[in-house]
Amino acid sequence: MAIPSDLPPLNTTSSPYSTTNTYGNTSSANSTLDCQSWPDVPMNTIIPAIYSVICVLGITANALAVCVLGHASASRRTVANTFMLNLCVSDLLFLLSLPLWAVYYANGYYWPFGLVACKVCGFLLPLNLYASIFFITSMSVDRYLAIVHPLRSQSARDPKRARLTCILVWVLAFACSAPHLFLRQLHPISETVEYCAIAPSRSVDLTLTSLKIILAFLLPLLVISCCYCSIGRHLLADTGLVRMRNPSHAPNMPSFKSQESCSKPERPPTPCVSPSSSGSRPQEGRGLERVLWTVASVVLAFFLCWFPFHCVTFLRILVHEGLLKGCWVDWTMKNMIPLTLSLGFSNSAINPVLYCFIGNHFRGRLGGLCKGLCACLKTRGEDQSQKRGSFSTRLSSFSRKLSDLKDLAVVEPSGPA
Repeated sequence: MAIPSDLPPLNTTSSPYSTTNTYGNTSSANSTLDCQSWPDVPMNTIIPAIYSVICVLGITANALAVCVLGHASASRRTVANTFMLNLCVSDLLFLLSLPLWAVYYANGYYWPFGLVACKVCGFLLPLNLYASIFFITSMSVDRYLAIVHPLRSQSARDPKRARLTCILVWVLAFACSAPHLFLRQLHPISETVEYCAIAPSRSVDLTLTSLKIILAFLLPLLVISCCYCSIGRHLLADTGLVRMRNPSHAPNMPSFKSQESCSKPERPPTPCVSPSSSGSRPQEGRGLERVLWTVASVVLAFFLCWFPFHCVTFLRILVHEGLLKGCWVDWTMKNMIPLTLSLGFSNSAINPVLYCFIGNHFRGRLGGLCKGLCACLKTRGEDQSQKRGSFSTRLSSFSRKLSDLKDLAVVEPSGPA
């Protein structure tokens, strides 16, 4: 039986998959016995634990990001925020299905949720893989245009065009993920146990795997790297140009060259150095350093989260072609694919931290949203306390009136004797 294209085997004796039996190429019993001495990782406990942590952190971070970005004012609905919102929605949709996969691993590849849930969850997995990487690439291109070509890109960086780009990204991600929706099925292990996976033919599996490596990793990584390398060169060139035009001099005296450059009309206008502007240089340097570190963290997070999984996926292609054999290959297929896939899933929890929570504006809006929620809850509590107070006041007033009536009834004379 063929190895599924996205969810590899556990280290159980009843596993429906076998890396030593792919597309009819069976290995000898002696080699199988030799590979039994290789220790297996207890995936049925480690993977559910990792998925649980990713699910809790990722759903919390992405839900907060969606709330903040979704409630932003019209002036804050920029191109970058549009891409961020769609990226968080994509991650959130997948993370909501992650508990089912955790149960799937914990039960030793037993899927108790039915065929519809199998297809939907199996479809959300590649959908998030393609959509999140496409949105990250779109955001990288947007940052490149905003920093390197700020004037020429004003017409292109329009929120309406950004929404059209998001629609195009979703359509493309749906198209790339559609084969997984049709090919994923429930395969019986026994009369009562079924596993949810794809068992395609050799050509289909090779096509899906190659498409995943090229479209979901290599091309986006190339575009992201080119964009951020251009951004880094542009920022460093601007910093060097500013330092050449405004060298450090005495603190209370502007330089002679800067005065000369400001007085000559034939040269391009350059900013004059004044004593009041000298104090902002450390802030500009810290801001530039912050931008560069953010850019580096984005590229590194994308690379570190998905590079190991795609390397092992490429290794599986070589195994299917019969180019690699051995116990270390079997051990890698059994143990490293689930672990590297978990590392790739962690990118869904890291994305809102990198793109949203690092920014001062986002943190400020999140704090404002929390303050508004606290104020709303406080006002509601005060209203309820006032209602309770008015009710108790009315109740006490009614009690006093009732006691007065009783006193009148006792004091009132009963009539003539």
